[in-house]
Order: sequence, then structure tokens, then C-alpha cells
Amino acid sequence: MPLRNLSIIVLAAIVSLGCYLRASRNRYVDTITEAMNIISDEYVDDVDQRKLFEGAMDGMVSQLDEYSGYHPPEEYEQFREDIDQQIVGIGVFVEFNAEQKKLVVVAPLVGTPAFESGVKPGDTIVSIDGVNTSEMTLNQATNKIKGRAGTSVQLELLHAGEPTPVKLDIMRASIAIDSVLGDLRGADGKWTFRLSESPRIGYIRVNSFGERTVDELHSALASFRQSGQEVEGLILDLRGNEGGLLDAAVEVCDMFLDEGLIVRTVGRNNLSRDEAIASRGVEISPQLPMVVMVDRFSASASEIVAACLQDHKRAVVIGQRSWGKGTVQNVIRMEGGRSAIRLTIARYLRPSGKNIHKQQGAKDSDDWGVRPNEGEELILTQEEYERFRRNRNQRDSLTSSGKLAWPGAPKSAAQTDNSSSPPVPPMPPSPDGETGSATAAPPTGESALDDDAQLRKAVEELLKKIEGEGTPRRA
Repeated sequence: MPLRNLSIIVLAAIVSLGCYLRASRNRYVDTITEAMNIISDEYVDDVDQRKLFEGAMDGMVSQLDEYSGYHPPEEYEQFREDIDQQIVGIGVFVEFNAEQKKLVVVAPLVGTPAFESGVKPGDTIVSIDGVNTSEMTLNQATNKIKGRAGTSVQLELLHAGEPTPVKLDIMRASIAIDSVLGDLRGADGKWTFRLSESPRIGYIRVNSFGERTVDELHSALASFRQSGQEVEGLILDLRGNEGGLLDAAVEVCDMFLDEGLIVRTVGRNNLSRDEAIASRGVEISPQLPMVVMVDRFSASASEIVAACLQDHKRAVVIGQRSWGKGTVQNVIRMEGGRSAIRLTIARYLRPSGKNIHKQQGAKDSDDWGVRPNEGEELILTQEEYERFRRNRNQRDSLTSSGKLAWPGAPKSAAQTDNSSSPPVPPMPPSPDGETGSATAAPPTGESALDDDAQLRKAVEELLKKIEGEGTPRRA
């Protein structure tokens, strides 16, 4: 037999063996297909094959752990928007009041089409393109508002305190979503990263860890090097930050550390997968006093940052014990990138070697999450939390001159009637989807410190360090 023919036979045998071994590992595929066919043929009503498939995928992956999951095309698009920090829409945050069946505007993003068209916090969206919103789910409503850039959507809005709704035709656009925010916006609409009530202190909020977070934080820290913008202490506020990209969290830690372990990941059988080590050079002076703020909604990537800076004694952690999510998920795209599986592939360990993951059935006395430093824990009541969120939501629409930022509303916050104040959003979704109520009183004033006891505590801690250590090196 010619050598060429023999080679072809051997190669075919190898491929056949590989296919056989692969098929033996997936011996349940035929059973799943059989079940889907039986349901399609025998179920009392017509069945959407796509729904059956997505239900099977979701059921299979959700059996693994609470953070693994399946993203069908619609959800995957939203997931990518969150990570990419880019949406195509009108630039408005909305929530659905289930009791009143109302779609309510939490806030328009400053400078977006919604903002420029006069959409205001507290507005009720009565209809979208003529379709009443009372029977829509939140996903249905947001998907209807979103669309291709350059196309328009018509919203029928009822402004708070007004009897008659108005109709607005708003052009959709590609909108960048900031993940790094400050205290107030300047006259140019850009964030200022110093506390207006205590300008000696820098204040940076990181809401998530996305593709642009590192660049945004570089810019925020660079602002402190401008003449007249120096600070003597820094607050990094990670409250409500549910995480995001591991690489972004590592790079954020590296901005504040000159050396040492940032985080270590371990895979199956606790075998080490990777170690992230700080590189030479920092963004701010190592002598600059620093506080990191966390709460029970701070999870995953935000816990990596808080734990790392706490273990290296680079920052004091203030607030409330964090969520306790110490696992790493890999997003595996499927169907040509239309859908994806989010699969837990590793656990991460903080520099001290501890795993912050909260195991199922864990007790409060167990060692999980990131705890505030001794004497620095301050737990807000539901009412205090809602007052803080209301005040913060209102300040996000203010400029440093105390003017409301959205068009047609030139009053200062203190002069604004309570009826037109932004609604209090529910407590932000925790990693398992839990939400709270929204019934608190309106904010007492314009100060960021008035309704935020945790922030007051952070400022007090920094001022003690600043005044007790002489004149520190400024950033």
C-alpha cells in the first residue's frame, strides 16, 4: 500500500477515535434532544424551540453555582454594554414601580439626548412610541427605548407635580457611560474629584470595573496634580460597586502600590492559576492618607481592591462588611458571539491568603467578605440608606455652583420643591438580585455629608490623619 494512502487511513482513524471519545463524554446530548422533541410534539400548546433551548441552557449552567449562568442574546447584549460602558439609546436610567405600574425616570445622564430634551428625575414615562408602559416589564421598556443611533423614539412623559403629560421625540445616540464619578459636576459638565464641603480631600466613586475604568481613574488622579487642585487625603468610594473585570481591579490596585502581591487566583483542586504583582511606580504619593469605602453591595472586583489596599495597609476601610464574592467568571461566547456562558473558573485570594468568598450557609462570625478596619464599621439603617441615595442622586444632577444640571430647572437644590426631587431608587440589586424599598424623606440640604454618615466618618478619619501628621505630601 502506498505510504500516502496509509497516512490518510491513519489520520482518518485518529479523527474517528477523537469523535468517538468526544461523543462518549456528551452521552446526554441525545437525551436532551429527545426531550425537546417530545415536548414540541406532545405539549398541549405550541412551544417556541428557542425558549426550550434557552431554558435547558439556563437550567444546566445554574446548577453549578450562583454566579455561573447563561446569557441569551438579549441579556448578553446588555451584559456587553455594562462591561464596554457604551450604550445606544437616549441616556436615561429608569426603574419600574410594580405597585403603581409606573415606569419612572431615576435620572438622565448629563449631556445625553434625554438630558438635552428635558427629561428629568421623577418623570413618569406613560408611553413609548404610543405603547402604554403599564403592561411592560422593565426589560421590554428599556429595549423599546434603545435602538439604532440616529433613529428617534417618542416618549410621553408626566413631569412630577404637573397634571398633563408631554410628548418628546428624542434622537438615539451612542453614549459612553462613566464608571468613575466625583462629587459634583463643574460648569463644563465634567466631574470634580474633590469634596465641595472639604476641598482638601479628594473624592472618587468607582461604580463598576469596565473597559474604560482604568483610563477614567488615571484622569481623575491626574487632576490632583493640577495647580490649585492638590489634595491632602483621598476617599475611594466603592459602595454599591458589584464588580466587573478582574484585570481592571488589578490595574486600579497597581496605581496605589509600588510592590507586593495584589491578588492570587486558584482553580480546580486549589491549584494556583495566576498571581498579580504590583509594578514599580504609583499615581499618588504613598504618604497621602487614603480611605476605601465599602458596603454590603460591594462585591467581586471592588472587594479585590478593598482587600488588597487594606492588607498592604495602604488604606483604611470604612463602612460596612462587603458582599463576599470571591470567585472569578470567564465569559465564553456562543452562537457566533450572540449568546454566552458565564462560567466560574477560579477563586481569588487576597494578599493575606484569605478567601473572602461567602460559602453557602456561612455565619456572620465566619471569615468572609472585607470587613472595615477596627472601629470603622458603620451600618446604615434602611431609612439612612435611602436618604443617602436620594441626596447622592440629586447631587449627581448638580453643578459646583449648586444649580440643577438638567435643562429648564435653574433652581438650586435647596430651593427645589420636594415634589420635583428625584425619586429614591431602591437599594441597588445585590449579586443575587435582592432589592429594597424606597420610602425615605427628602434630603435635608445640598451637602454630601448631611445625609451620609459613612462619608462623614471617612472625612473625619482623614482629617485626623492630615492634622495629626503635619503637612503631608500632596498628590
